[in-house]
Amino acid sequence: MDGLGVLLIFLAGFLGGVIRGLVGITKYLNATPAKKRNVRKEWIVLSLLSSGGMGLLAGVFIANDVKFALVAGYAGTDFIESLFKIKMKTVNWE
Repeated sequence: MDGLGVLLIFLAGFLGGVIRGLVGITKYLNATPAKKRNVRKEWIVLSLLSSGGMGLLAGVFIANDVKFALVAGYAGTDFIESLFKIKMKTVNWE
């Protein structure tokens, strides 16, 4: 695989993660429409960058298929987010 192909795989994974981040932010904002939510721009940017980074990591494991890297970026971000939520529930914060 040439350098451009590797770059496309990375970008597809990153894009998949960003798409998953946008879905998550949209779900959060629309969860309780009657409740006005104030969301800071910094939180949105950080959420999208971290989702993209996780998607990039998931996409790295996919070789030679940009479409699959995009899906892996989306699903990988969702998987890591769910795993994080499960682990955070088991932590005793006292």
